Amino acid sequence: MKVYALVGKSGTGKSYQAMSLCREKNAEGIIDDGLFIIGNDILAGVSAKRQTTKIGAVKTALFVDEGQKQAVMDKIKEISPESLLIIGTSDDMVDRIAKRLELPDIESTVYIEAITTERERETAIKQRIEKGKHVIPVPTFQIKREFSGYFVDPLKIFRGRGKSGKEKFVEKSVVRPTYSYLGEYMISDRVISDIVDCIVKRERGKMRVISVFTEKTKNGIKVNVLILLKYGVKVVDAAKEFQEKVAGQVAHMTAFNIERVNIEVRDLR
Repeated sequence: MKVYALVGKSGTGKSYQAMSLCREKNAEGIIDDGLFIIGNDILAGVSAKRQTTKIGAVKTALFVDEGQKQAVMDKIKEISPESLLIIGTSDDMVDRIAKRLELPDIESTVYIEAITTERERETAIKQRIEKGKHVIPVPTFQIKREFSGYFVDPLKIFRGRGKSGKEKFVEKSVVRPTYSYLGEYMISDRVISDIVDCIVKRERGKMRVISVFTEKTKNGIKVNVLILLKYGVKVVDAAKEFQEKVAGQVAHMTAFNIERVNIEVRDLR
């Protein structure tokens, strides 16, 4: 197995550049911030960006936890990629990760200064310092469950056109880790209820909400809505359409991963 490394200071755009470097080096997988990534899939690991402190994030990125380390090692052995790219903030860090995961010695190291301009690095650092934004080199659907309730936004990058002339994009994700906030924040059930009420107002009298309550789960939330429908409305169609609107709007406005939306039609009026 060939092992490459991408090294640069925190916030200089390493994760943003990772996919391009993988194509250049023909690297099949990435080890980045505690995750083992192949293509668009996170196969094992725990994201350092999900930790509540910077110290916790560093420990996660270095695979200090034995369970996390073993899970990633097992998955690497199972997949047996021909090459990997390790991302880190220093030569010492990438070397420690390679040894921790019992990988071969790093064959070559690319420094972020060699593949980006000074202006690109300054822009990346500004995004990190002022907005706390971090990039994870996988599509948003891959991490939405893990980052439920946090800032998660897709980032599409144009990569030219294929042989058919169709535009090709690579999607990455922008997140804002807990330790990037100035303090804690909470989204109450009242906020979810208000979102649902706003959706109902657009239905022009077809329904009325009796109550809304949520259940928080490990991977997001479940939303339960009790409604009355106007007599003459197709019950199943109306409930299904309303269900989709609630799921879409709550996910969009709160960044929660919506596990389930239950609609209970209590009566016809």
